[in-house]
Amino acid sequence: MYQIVPGGPGDPSAASGVSSSPLRKKLGREGRPLVAAGLLGCLLVLAAVVAWCYYSASLRKAHLLKTEQLDLNKDGFIIRNQAGAVIFTMEFRSGTLDLDSCSKEGHILSCSRSNTGKLNFFIQTVRPKDTVMCYRVRWEELEHERAVEHAMTYNGSHWYGGAESATQHWPIRIQGQEEPRPFVTSDVYTNRNAFGGILERYWLSSNATAIKVNDSVPFHLGWSEQDMTLRFQARYQNSPYKPTEGQRPLAELSYRVCVGSDVTSIHKYMVRRYFNKPNKVPAVEVFTRPVWSTWALHKTSVTQEKLLRYASDITAHGFTCSHLELDDRYTADYGEFDFDPQKFPNVTDMFDKLEDDGFHVTLWTHPFVNYDSINFGFAVEKGLFVREPGGELPALVRWRNGIGGILDFTNPEAREWYSSQLRALKTQYGVASFKFDAGETSYLPREFSTLVPLPDPSTFTRRYTEMAVPFNERAELRVGYQSQNISCFFRIIDRDSVWGYELGLKSIIPTVLTISILGYQFILPDMIGGNAYPNRTAVGVEGKEGLPDRELYIRWLELSAFMPAMQFSIPPWSYDDEVVEIARKFTKLHETLVAPRVLELAGEVLNTGDPIIRPLWWIANEDEAAYKIDSQFLIGDDLMVAPVLEPGKQERDIYLPPGRWRSYKGEHFDKGPMYLTDYPVDLDEIAFFTWVH
Repeated sequence: MYQIVPGGPGDPSAASGVSSSPLRKKLGREGRPLVAAGLLGCLLVLAAVVAWCYYSASLRKAHLLKTEQLDLNKDGFIIRNQAGAVIFTMEFRSGTLDLDSCSKEGHILSCSRSNTGKLNFFIQTVRPKDTVMCYRVRWEELEHERAVEHAMTYNGSHWYGGAESATQHWPIRIQGQEEPRPFVTSDVYTNRNAFGGILERYWLSSNATAIKVNDSVPFHLGWSEQDMTLRFQARYQNSPYKPTEGQRPLAELSYRVCVGSDVTSIHKYMVRRYFNKPNKVPAVEVFTRPVWSTWALHKTSVTQEKLLRYASDITAHGFTCSHLELDDRYTADYGEFDFDPQKFPNVTDMFDKLEDDGFHVTLWTHPFVNYDSINFGFAVEKGLFVREPGGELPALVRWRNGIGGILDFTNPEAREWYSSQLRALKTQYGVASFKFDAGETSYLPREFSTLVPLPDPSTFTRRYTEMAVPFNERAELRVGYQSQNISCFFRIIDRDSVWGYELGLKSIIPTVLTISILGYQFILPDMIGGNAYPNRTAVGVEGKEGLPDRELYIRWLELSAFMPAMQFSIPPWSYDDEVVEIARKFTKLHETLVAPRVLELAGEVLNTGDPIIRPLWWIANEDEAAYKIDSQFLIGDDLMVAPVLEPGKQERDIYLPPGRWRSYKGEHFDKGPMYLTDYPVDLDEIAFFTWVH
């Protein structure tokens, strides 16, 4: 029998040295899953490493995009307080950041690209003091000539500041939808949807945050009630703002957001750091005695005879007078400075008589020269007017008293000519000072040129306010932009003789509080009872034709007695003996109680800029109720005033802040904060309370 021996000639397995036993074949089949498992394990490890690297990169990016309490993302940023709650939100509306272009160096977080191209973006953190953190924000387009817009969300807080407006609320009330429009000074009596004659690029929140937009920004403001946002926009297209000559119109939106421990302290910091301060206090008499104006009483029909009779009546009825204000129109034409001889035949004798009787006199003035004035040709020849864009011809403007040129206050020759006319009146007749009317940017033509270019048109307002400086003891302005250092009285725009929030009695406290927050503390709250304009005057059932409602007049008088200054035009004796007696009572109360405290605070303004007239949250910033009250106010920290502002009411609800308070009736309240409901206030009373130390 033959046996085949493995590995013999012709056996391939023997040649390769591979065993073909059943056991080895079995092991080969079972090892394949183990190899697959090993490969899968390697893939999982690799995925874990990649995930860890991505996670680490994300952590680094998250750390990169955070600075102090601010978190940045491609769509905007948020700021948290120390407790971790979001107190400020800003959304980028005109573009998103390319986060891969962002870097962080020290306290500066910067990005070089957006979704549309190159830009210069940075947020710089600054801690000026232990209790304040500030963030400087800048978004500057480097390629595209388009608008930059950021939208600030309310975050459930209350906001204050911005501008005087026709319908003034405290805090700011967002109504409807408004596309961003130029944030420039305007006459809100004429255009009631515009921003007012006193404005600043500053807002303050009950969340202890404040925002100030830089002066260099071509700034437009809009809002959305639906989104509860304020829309901050920078643009040059379809705008009165102009880039610096020779530069492309590339928009830049820059601002700083500061966060403090409470709303009062952060506002104090912002005012001390960023606002101008007056360098002196106006004449003491303006604080203590009423101003008497001819305007609401006589309008443009004033004459020498009427002025002398007005002065005689003031004295005969037992009233004091800071000064008599001779308003529009004592000249023959607008733009002239000589008295109209038909209406004022013996000017020198008139001024001598008034001086003998103890009256100072101020005169109304304005920046316009009408085309029919004898001074128009002279001003054209000398180049004193704001001009058309080409710079050759004067740019004619329409204002309430006609058509003419408007003086170019960037031109030293125009400033000197205007000042010389005022100085001549002062020298010739002993005129005490002037009421500087108008000055809003809205009176400039849409396209214009000035000797010194105005990238920001509201700078025109600033230049106009400077004309009051030589006469500031008793001067009066109705406009202000970066003008807090002009040491004279700032008057709120003309009021209608009505009760409501649209230029009526209820608008006075919100307006005074608003411009106080903007840094203007020497405030004249316009004429008692309003201006009695036709069709804009509330008349009572017992009212006389042309006079404001009697009750409205009395309540207005009582409120004015607790303002920094009082101003009459329609005299109390136009009504009856009771009104005269109430007026005497409150002018005396103003002189003896209010003015001394106001003058004390006025001296402090020179150093601090703090408001004289203060909101209730100034001393009660932990009480939500204090942030919404618009019908009460403080004089300093220790005198709280609660006037009646509703027709037919002789009672009102009153909020008392924390502390011990004594009422004008002698009552003591020791458990504030509290509400006094239906607190009785007679027609000849105003409720006020003094803080008891």
